[in-house]
Amino acid sequence: MSTRSRRPRLALAIGAGLAVTATLTLTGTGVADARPAPADSTTVTPAGHAFTAKVNGKATFKAGSVTLTCAVSASQPSASGTNNQIPQAPDNANPAGPVASDINPPTYSSCTTNLPGVTATVTTTGTWGVSMQNGSPASATLTVPTAGFVLQTSGLASCTVTSAPTGPSSVTGTWTNGSPSKITFVNAAVPVKVTGGFGCPTGAVTSAFNAVYDVTDVTDPASQITVSG
Repeated sequence: MSTRSRRPRLALAIGAGLAVTATLTLTGTGVADARPAPADSTTVTPAGHAFTAKVNGKATFKAGSVTLTCAVSASQPSASGTNNQIPQAPDNANPAGPVASDINPPTYSSCTTNLPGVTATVTTTGTWGVSMQNGSPASATLTVPTAGFVLQTSGLASCTVTSAPTGPSSVTGTWTNGSPSKITFVNAAVPVKVTGGFGCPTGAVTSAFNAVYDVTDVTDPASQITVSG
């Protein structure tokens, strides 16, 4: 038999052996099941209530060598519309997943940078989103729309940092029930595009986001926004 005729059969034999081995590994031991575990049921209350998320302390963004620190940040409901509102019942409950709400873009002000002689302003646009998921711990995922956050520096370094530059992007933090309830983001990675000249971190592709937001009930200040099963 020629070498040319043996090689395909040998390859088939090896492939079949690997397939059998993989099948035994995944199913024979009963351990390596790749299917994700079902999400916990989630209920967010009070149903239909409006809420505000306001930074507790400072919000920071670090892209390459540039760190932005903002002392003021908040997302607040408008006089009309359903942004920043817990869904009405029964949509405030999900038997196997998160409960989501659209929110107004959070504002950022009183911002400084770690670079001498460089000032910064932040512009936010579009409809943002937040979804709460019950669990241990509970979590909250913030969705930034395409180019929904733009940082512009001026002075000794003129840079533009655009978050979610090619499409919506989400970052997940920890939700803690309380008075008020809190969302905590620790080094949450946000995709960015940086443009500019000298001193701009044009090689950075992500920004690390750190912040704690207090979430308070606007409809009834005596109530608390709560995530449960």
